[in-house]
Amino acid sequence: QVQLVESGGGLVQPGGSLRLSCAASGRTLDYYSVGWFRQAPGKEREGVSCIKSSQSDTYYSDSVKGRFTISRDNAKSTVFLQMNSLKPEDTGVYYCAVATRDTTTAPAICNLPPQLYSKYLEPWGQGTLVTVAS
Repeated sequence: QVQLVESGGGLVQPGGSLRLSCAASGRTLDYYSVGWFRQAPGKEREGVSCIKSSQSDTYYSDSVKGRFTISRDNAKSTVFLQMNSLKPEDTGVYYCAVATRDTTTAPAICNLPPQLYSKYLEPWGQGTLVTVAS
């Protein structure tokens, strides 16, 4: 089973930047899509950005496109999310996600309905809180 540990969150002013990291252990990530989800207060968890193993297949939700960049270091089993031009609406707990099947594409991972999370994603880590406020 994969264990995920997210880090890098914090309090930042609007327009600022943060870089999130997710370290995975228990299984190689080389052939699996990975991604970042977030859960804002009072809202459902949603896919923000996902990336396939080849790194040529990436997905960004419309709300973060052009501001966030996802990357991965397969040798270190680590996934990153560089977040620039942060807005108050980016506030939430950010979770790393790892697909359970190596055929799942990046868009498919990020657009999973919540009722399918347990079927297609490894168990969540504890998340990392991002707060964007002045």
